[in-house]
Amino acid sequence: MTSNAPSVRWWQLAVFLGPALLVYAAFSALPLADTLRLSFYTADDAGVRAFAGLANFRTILLDPEWSAGFWNAMANNAEFFAVHMLVQNPIGLLLAALLSTKGLRGARSYRTLIFLPTLLSVAIIGFVWQLILSPLWGVGEKLLTFVGLQEHFAPWLGQEETALVTLALVSVWQYVGIPMMLIYAALLAVPEEIVEAAHVEGAGAWRIFWSVKLPLIYPTLGLVTILTFVGNFNAFDLIYSVKGALAGPNYSTDLLGTYFYRTFFGYQAQIGSPHMGAAVATLMFLVILAGVGLYFVAVQRRLRRYAL
Repeated sequence: MTSNAPSVRWWQLAVFLGPALLVYAAFSALPLADTLRLSFYTADDAGVRAFAGLANFRTILLDPEWSAGFWNAMANNAEFFAVHMLVQNPIGLLLAALLSTKGLRGARSYRTLIFLPTLLSVAIIGFVWQLILSPLWGVGEKLLTFVGLQEHFAPWLGQEETALVTLALVSVWQYVGIPMMLIYAALLAVPEEIVEAAHVEGAGAWRIFWSVKLPLIYPTLGLVTILTFVGNFNAFDLIYSVKGALAGPNYSTDLLGTYFYRTFFGYQAQIGSPHMGAAVATLMFLVILAGVGLYFVAVQRRLRRYAL
């Protein structure tokens, strides 16, 4: 039995895949490999480079002068990610469910308005929210006064206990449109025949969503989880634009991204070290790789993909 499928020649693969592979190698694979290589070296005051093995990693993880900052940034990153998982993604799911409701007036306008902050510069977002939450000239206290909650206002960005959560909620406000649109697209892809069959069986709107639609979009929810994890453990720009490289007050908003920035480039009294910075970047890569690998082993393999 002969196949009528056309054969693919090697030069066709080279023409179509070559440019993408070159771009990926130049801007992703080679810089990553060079960063890994740089993390195994050290340099003296004269700039003479020498192989150090795992010494840089031992210094960051075990030396009290370095490890305190690293583990503080790691804990803050975990908290930053937890806020997004517990606030951003459930709100995105709720908004997607509401906007996918048939007959909702102004659904397109709502989607646009909710997604619009995602398109704005993080520097603009940080500056605007600094003005809003400022205890001196911000409008946050006035807005709370209008609803009778003025006694709850506080300089949230200036307190160690609340600064990180406040910035995380600002990030949630900016990026909630991404999980909303991904989940919204998945809900629209649910076959109408399945929903109509559930209606015939007497299921209500809540039961249909919980028992029919939600299981069908589990793969999309998993994708949203992975994107949230990777994005949060690479976070840097919002913290830097609002709190600077020191991530104050007292490093309470310090994330792995800002810790890497100070280590690599140096800041104020701290002298930058490309080799130690490369080691921090490598540890960040390993954390993200471990998180993604754990997800695919423990979660993704258990997700049942329903045949639609």
